[in-house]
Amino acid sequence: MLRSAPVAPLLVPLPSPLALPLPLSPPPPNPNPNPNTNTYPSHRRIRRRRLLLLSVPLLVVSAPPPPHSSARGLLRMPPARLANRYFLVRAGESAYERAGVVRTNPVAKTSVDSGLAAPEGLRQAARAALELKRLGACEDACWIWPSITQRSYQAAEIIASANGVDRSHIVPEYSFLDARGLGAFEGRSLESISEVYASDNISPNIKPPPISDGTPNESVADVFVRVTQLMSILETQYSGDTVIIVSPDSDNLSVLQAGLIGLDLRRD
Repeated sequence: MLRSAPVAPLLVPLPSPLALPLPLSPPPPNPNPNPNTNTYPSHRRIRRRRLLLLSVPLLVVSAPPPPHSSARGLLRMPPARLANRYFLVRAGESAYERAGVVRTNPVAKTSVDSGLAAPEGLRQAARAALELKRLGACEDACWIWPSITQRSYQAAEIIASANGVDRSHIVPEYSFLDARGLGAFEGRSLESISEVYASDNISPNIKPPPISDGTPNESVADVFVRVTQLMSILETQYSGDTVIIVSPDSDNLSVLQAGLIGLDLRRD
């Protein structure tokens, strides 16, 4: 959904026992705290907009693997540790984004029009693939988990080709990585979704207005549930592996990153 310029990656490990290398200082405490406003991770008062403003297409989260005796199931956010190393990649620009149009209905996610825009979207995916190679992401093998959305899967194939990854290690994700559904904003200009993000500033539980064409109208909290379910699957299925998650939009990644680190899910 959001356009993001391809720049150098931001490496962000989890908090304690690992250090957070970002030069960020928490803002002053909320003078009117309301515990009922946000029941999702917010113990660190750095908002997820700080992540979005960096416009990074590539993020890394990692932590030492847990002991073999550790039980794993539904992941609790923020986790004390992760069993795997993760690279979070935002797929390149789509044809709809190039035209400045909101397109989040999952019915269209495998259509040709939802693919990477030529040439810029393809260039962005190639740059991310080469950056992953520079970082040695797949030197000891890796798994690539793209959304089944056309542009995400195309980006995954480019990443696999550049990093010598067999296609059998590309695992399509059919729902948990869908672009955030923006309801009545479907088909409108990308600039119009500033209204959605203004609501996100107030509470992660506010949904965009609904629409009757089947496009979901998801709050930030809804996205948080989806990406938590995804991470629970990955943490159960793999241990000590590298997983590259390829998302069609920035909201999935910023919400996931905020959840993993324990940031406030609001955008301001």
